Amino acid sequence: MAVPGCAGTPPQGPAPRGPRRVPVSLWAVPPVAALALAFLYPLALVVQQSFTPDEGGTSLAPYTEVFASESFRSALTTTVWLALGSTTGCLVLGFVLALVIAFVPFPGARAVARFIDVFLSFPSFLITLALLFVYGTVGMANGVWTGVTGASDGPFHFLTTPWGVLLAEITYFTPFVMRPLLAAFSQLDTAQLEVASSLGARPARIVRRVILPEALPALAAGGSLVLVMCLNEFGIVLFTGAKGVTTLPMLVYSKAILESDYPAACVVAVVNIVISVGLYGLYRVVSRRAGA
Repeated sequence: MAVPGCAGTPPQGPAPRGPRRVPVSLWAVPPVAALALAFLYPLALVVQQSFTPDEGGTSLAPYTEVFASESFRSALTTTVWLALGSTTGCLVLGFVLALVIAFVPFPGARAVARFIDVFLSFPSFLITLALLFVYGTVGMANGVWTGVTGASDGPFHFLTTPWGVLLAEITYFTPFVMRPLLAAFSQLDTAQLEVASSLGARPARIVRRVILPEALPALAAGGSLVLVMCLNEFGIVLFTGAKGVTTLPMLVYSKAILESDYPAACVVAVVNIVISVGLYGLYRVVSRRAGA
């Protein structure tokens, strides 16, 4: 048997090395670079433009002028109350509809649940256009009314008011609340419902004491998503043609496209971004403290 190091034993070279492993941190470079190029850089340009008045230089004058204008304060108020009203309506309507689909047996419940998934892919202007066909000035409802009564005009003109925008947003965003609720209801132990029912609890009490506590995280997630999306909604307000309803996204559009006042448009856009990011941060803090 040959002993290493003795005569006649061939020298052994270094052990072959395996392929070098790329550090995990390097895999984050391509997506971060793409994000910076496609989103962060244009966002930085918007912020920079908001501090650059038409006369040149860097100044807070665009912020001072926008914050002092009545149009901005009115748009901010309209945006907030429409977002809060739409979110409240979506939470109530979405919870009721999700309860019916999940716990009330009826033919086609599974098909309705699948339709909700398809509904989420629809663009917002499509739902608004459908409402216009039904409740518009020359829509089906007014056409039936004039055909029956012989009147020259129908009574349905609310789509061009803030209530029409509210109806369109609730109609479009309710499935965004129902989807997480249906997922939460599918994981609910039905034995709890059977025990509560056997103990004599009425359906309202079962919903309040058993189902609602399990649905609160899903309600919070869906409600926060709807709130942020309503704050930034543009297509619904534009397609309803509601007169006197100017939200922050509509104000950005009017300042940039109609008035060519790009510094003011960037100021409004920055305010809208700050509100959205602030709400998202608040939701993260609250959900983390609640253990959701």
